[in-house]
Amino acid sequence: MSIVTKLTKSATFLALGGAMLLAPLSAQAEKVIRVQSVIPAKADEVTMLKEFAQDVEDLTNGEVKFEILPAGAVVGVKETLDAVDKGLIDGGFAWTHYWSGKHPAAMLFGSPVAGAGVGIDNIAFLSWFQYGGGKELYDRLWDEMGMNVKGFMLQPVGPEALGWFKEPITSMDDFRKYRFRTPPGIPGQTYDDIGVASVAMGGGDILPALEKGTIDAAEWCCPKPDSVFGFQKVLKHYYLQGLHQVVVNADLYINKDVYNSLSDFEKKAIEVAANASLSKAMSYRIYENGKALKDLTENHGVILHDTPADYFPAYMNAARASLEKNAAENEFFAEVWNSQKAFAEVAVPFWAGAQASNAALGKAFADSLKE
Repeated sequence: MSIVTKLTKSATFLALGGAMLLAPLSAQAEKVIRVQSVIPAKADEVTMLKEFAQDVEDLTNGEVKFEILPAGAVVGVKETLDAVDKGLIDGGFAWTHYWSGKHPAAMLFGSPVAGAGVGIDNIAFLSWFQYGGGKELYDRLWDEMGMNVKGFMLQPVGPEALGWFKEPITSMDDFRKYRFRTPPGIPGQTYDDIGVASVAMGGGDILPALEKGTIDAAEWCCPKPDSVFGFQKVLKHYYLQGLHQVVVNADLYINKDVYNSLSDFEKKAIEVAANASLSKAMSYRIYENGKALKDLTENHGVILHDTPADYFPAYMNAARASLEKNAAENEFFAEVWNSQKAFAEVAVPFWAGAQASNAALGKAFADSLKE
């Protein structure tokens, strides 16, 4: 055998061996994280979740992918977080106040009722979360719950609309006549506290419940998501101003063992994509809600109303009482709420004052469009 032949065979052997070694590594490099949502696949929030997932895939050159499953695909909606904790699913997507039954402080992250009682809107909340100590407290929440979970806040949207009604309401007395779909946890409980018959249910169940008469009125979110669920088919009177969810956050939960199996690079990619989602979700919602509201009022017979004035003090007073009660009963709840209040003492006087003139100008422009 010539030296050239020997070298050729050696090179071929090395090439084949290298290919055999590389093939399994490539297969192992792609990691698919299966995430079950608590809402149907058509929901606007899932659209934004898929955009986040695509960002992660792009940032990792396809090494980390998310498979988004609709509500109920593996477990029931109410079992989503427990399923993530136990590893039955790799991840879940929901609003953290859904888990207020596990810890009351979940509400302060998912839906701080009435702007945490101190006027925190979705933009101010994001400031608290990223620079006011909120993220560090959020990371502790899962340990407080005893959940084997790593959470990522993705969609801080709001403010949410008061909701949809069969007939105009001019006072709280009118409001109290209706069985009203509300969010779970403290925001919904606060409606009970002011005499409104509160009924908590998932987004996909609201329209069927309205059609059957199980409930008479409802809130879900804002014009675009509400229109996707089709509430305008049943109810025509719509009220934008509400206090129950001035800010509401949809989050991703990853089983901590799954998360810890990722490389530092992959973890950073998820963090970067989550930070991008915080901004993109707000941007997406402003324009999409504007287009949806225009369509609802111009093409679907929806009539826009101002919320009755006596709603605001009634709801705010009940919300403050609920916040104070939970703070007195739970040390971590008190720590989170005190952090939000300390942030608000510094940030809200500036932010509310700076917004006032632009809000007045925007309202004047909106009113001019009706003329």
